[in-house]
Amino acid sequence: MTTALLTDHYELTMVQAAMDAGTANRRSLFDLFTRRLPEGRRYGVAAGLGRALDAIDSFRFDPATLQFLLEQGIIRDNLAEWLADYRFSGDIWGYQEGETYFPGSPVLSVEGSFAEACILETLLLSIYNHDSAIAAAASRMTAMAEGRPCAEMGSRRTHEWAAVGAARAAYIAGFASTSNLEAGRTYGIPTMGTAAHSFTLLHDSEEEAFRAQLSTLGVETTLLVDTYDVEAAIRKGVELTQGRLGAIRLDSGDLPMMARQARDLLDDLGATGTRITVTSDLDEWQIAALRGAPVDGFGVGTSLVTGSGHPTCGFVYKLVARANSSDRDAPKTPVGKKSRGKNTLGGRKSAMRRLGEDGRAEAEIIGLGAPPDSDGNDRYLLADLVKDGQRVFHGTLEDARTRHRDSLAELPMAALRISRGDPAIETVILDGTGSQTTNPYQAKPRPTGL
Repeated sequence: MTTALLTDHYELTMVQAAMDAGTANRRSLFDLFTRRLPEGRRYGVAAGLGRALDAIDSFRFDPATLQFLLEQGIIRDNLAEWLADYRFSGDIWGYQEGETYFPGSPVLSVEGSFAEACILETLLLSIYNHDSAIAAAASRMTAMAEGRPCAEMGSRRTHEWAAVGAARAAYIAGFASTSNLEAGRTYGIPTMGTAAHSFTLLHDSEEEAFRAQLSTLGVETTLLVDTYDVEAAIRKGVELTQGRLGAIRLDSGDLPMMARQARDLLDDLGATGTRITVTSDLDEWQIAALRGAPVDGFGVGTSLVTGSGHPTCGFVYKLVARANSSDRDAPKTPVGKKSRGKNTLGGRKSAMRRLGEDGRAEAEIIGLGAPPDSDGNDRYLLADLVKDGQRVFHGTLEDARTRHRDSLAELPMAALRISRGDPAIETVILDGTGSQTTNPYQAKPRPTGL
């Protein structure tokens, strides 16, 4: 299915006007970045790259799409002819998935003609803003879980296809599994699921429901024990499995207290190996509150996949340099907005993470123009993703999980606090001579108006 119309109307009207003016083919460079992190966030997590590259591969204008655009008067014949042969032919580089980022980090850079790069704006932003926001929330949750597995269970709380992307983003940031089968099929993410309250209510008794589930799924299954009476359900589950029950799930009530009571009861009954999983609208603060409770795993849904749980990343996609010709090697002039509170840094960027002697990150170094010299303890962050229209990056989800784990481990310990605070490290802007220059992306109140 084409992704060409997963975009905003004005992407094509801009290209139409630029084509009519003779400027559509000027070599241009766009950066995708955020000016500041959401309130309460100390770092961001780059996610969505794999989905974005797939979407660019499918960005095609078939005859039906072109007919719609012409009938609506959005484009004219000259642009329709150009779009019919559209294939992105430029270069893309940026942060790999799973990498942490900070205000001003050039998470993605797209270079090509103005026309071919401009019309990717909405597609790229919609993927990156969604996936990176969920990955950041998932990262905070897995950090609070302190090594105990988290399962993504939010499919019923969001758009059916957004649920697939959410499962992927959460997996990058450390979630162990998902309830979403399409995410399992498409991305190879481990899936899990047993039974809901409706399964218990279907049967004449809780014991009958448990017997049916155990008969089909075996004693290692997870029994949902809070439909009626938790203590009675635990006793019955242990009895039916002769103490070999895999796990129980608690989905309501005072979870820290209930988990302690359940653990004591299970141990008293000899089911010392039975695990306890908790669900019920968990977020990072509730998971943090459960750190001292005897909980073996967490199921997270609503707070992970909905906007209330993952504030927007605020990614923007801005033209930062352009040439006066279509020549790939033509010199490019840095350009940028000067609007108060929404100004941008023009020119090509480099990016590296400055590390201390202990291996901990100290700053995000953004170089303008020529890359700044490394002090020998820096880690370069940008990777080539697409060259001359050909995809050259083929990182896997497991690569992204490893990258996120390593990137998070090098941040200062303060990064893992869930209280409000500034970004974990400072963003330092260096000009072409290597001298520090003004950083327009320091934490500040958000601007109002356009």
